[in-house]
Amino acid sequence: QVQLVESGGGLVQAGGSLRLSCSASRGDFNTMGWYRQAPGKQRELVAQITSGDNTNYVDSVRGRFTISRDGAKNTVYLQMNSLKPEDTAVYYCRLTLWSRAYWGQGTQVTVSS
Repeated sequence: QVQLVESGGGLVQAGGSLRLSCSASRGDFNTMGWYRQAPGKQRELVAQITSGDNTNYVDSVRGRFTISRDGAKNTVYLQMNSLKPEDTAVYYCRLTLWSRAYWGQGTQVTVSS
């Protein structure tokens, strides 16, 4: 079993920045990523990093968001710059390990225009 604890969400004006953190209860993983779900929309992958530090991003955030990790802290970060109102959503951390996926509780990000 893996526990994920997210932090860093909040309210920010358009053009501003936030950094999300996701701390895992163990250090091994296959992938860690951030998903988001806006009201009335499906949950979508925002950014993902592999244990080999390969990253990928959804097109709408590429160049604005950066995913990174600190192996010593078992923590993955999502640095979000140039935020837009359409980035407003609940952001969830997800970790995959072998054939299982684990989710965090979610953190709200609200971007005002």
